[in-house]
Amino acid sequence: MAEASRTSEARRDAVFGRWVIFSPARSRRPTDLKSHAPANPSPGAPKPSCPFCLGRESECAPEIFRMPAPPDASPWRIRVIENLYPALRRDAEPPAPEEQAAEVLPGERAVVGFGFHDVVIETPRHDVRLWDLDADGVADVLLAYARRVRQLMEHPAVKYVQVFKNHGASAGASMAHSHSQMLGTPFVPPSVITRLNCMKEVFKSLGKCSLCEFQSNDILVSETQNFSAVVPFAASNPFEIWIIPLRHHPFFHEIDKDMALDLGSLLRTMLQKLSKQLNDPPFNFMIHSSPFEVSSSPLPYTHWFLQIVPQLSVTGGFEIGSGCYINPVFPEDAAKILRELHCSI
Repeated sequence: MAEASRTSEARRDAVFGRWVIFSPARSRRPTDLKSHAPANPSPGAPKPSCPFCLGRESECAPEIFRMPAPPDASPWRIRVIENLYPALRRDAEPPAPEEQAAEVLPGERAVVGFGFHDVVIETPRHDVRLWDLDADGVADVLLAYARRVRQLMEHPAVKYVQVFKNHGASAGASMAHSHSQMLGTPFVPPSVITRLNCMKEVFKSLGKCSLCEFQSNDILVSETQNFSAVVPFAASNPFEIWIIPLRHHPFFHEIDKDMALDLGSLLRTMLQKLSKQLNDPPFNFMIHSSPFEVSSSPLPYTHWFLQIVPQLSVTGGFEIGSGCYINPVFPEDAAKILRELHCSI
């Protein structure tokens, strides 16, 4: 269907349970949509003030672990460190079990701000972005995530770990040096509960997992042996991409080296495509996994995936007030553009 003849359409997402209004009249042609945020250029030469750069390790918060580089290269290729300005504090007293159990009860409550807030420095070089690394380099970053998540799950008070990356100041990045973060919380975040409940209802109604049945050629961008990259049927943002394991599995942190290499190659390609098509936009990506203490019963409908959200517009009053989104680009159009876009690998 030609873009000019399309009318608005509302779609309900089968993973988060939210409604999205697709309104192509609110934008120019999808191919004209570009980032107009402050430029996010390649970070350039090392900055005298950047504590993430090689040789300035002593200026950072304590190191948790590092992944060493080959003997003839730099002393490290990835470092996982504590966040110098943590949202939650690892030295705080963990909430008592009865306080953690209270999260399911209605009404207001407060617990001690205990938790873990870590930073993953993805490269020692200031002038390299995540998608500038080769597939093995991106895979190593993913394996560092998984290793740290497995460490955090050993703490009895940690119920969930959110892994995320902010790129660009308007997407929440305070440092230009390529890095990502993770927060281990003593509660299961509300959006995770909503996601699991929505997928549970789909499973009860249709007898299948929302993401196992997600594949469609119209929204497919790329596929590997183990993963599909799609623009979701009810994408909340223009050119949003989900990378979904083809094999049903609830936990990201159980990824192995071969899977990480496959995912690293695909993630790298998707970030390159977004950068080329959208003028290096600010973006966030999040890994949506399952809570550590998930029982055996939710496993048929819990399925982890990675979500990439380019930040091309400002969230307004309608979105905040209603919980719905307005997207000017139909997923099928965005997927076609990204599918046909070639990047130098």
